[in-house]
Amino acid sequence: MALYLATARRIDGDGDWDARIAAHVARRPATWRTEETPDTDSLIGHLDAATTPVLVDDIATWLANAMDDANAWDGGVDMTSARTTLVHAVERCAMPVTLVSAEVGLGVVPATRSGRLFRDELGAVNASLAEVCTDVLLLVAGLPLRLK
Repeated sequence: MALYLATARRIDGDGDWDARIAAHVARRPATWRTEETPDTDSLIGHLDAATTPVLVDDIATWLANAMDDANAWDGGVDMTSARTTLVHAVERCAMPVTLVSAEVGLGVVPATRSGRLFRDELGAVNASLAEVCTDVLLLVAGLPLRLK
């Protein structure tokens, strides 16, 4: 048994998005329970209440939602509190937690301010989570590289 925390938001009227979500759910083992946690409070609440191992998919989508909720895309909004809240929830979770995230720092620097802001914020979130995690792996082309 595992708890799968899906951070994506459903988009009203987007059948393609709904189909993608349904395909993701169908691929998971029947013993896994899926909870949609598109906002910080929901994600933190499920981490705090976890009684089985947890998989969070994914941190980049959570961050995009958190930035939407804070109207942070134009800059000037400090996302440190949201980042710290997530990191502390992962630290105190009583069950093993696996986090999935993107690594956007390996490519070209985005041309837009919002793209650069997201890249910087996700780098800070990933680094903060890596500090408190026992194991950190980078997967490229399906191949794991142990970083920690």
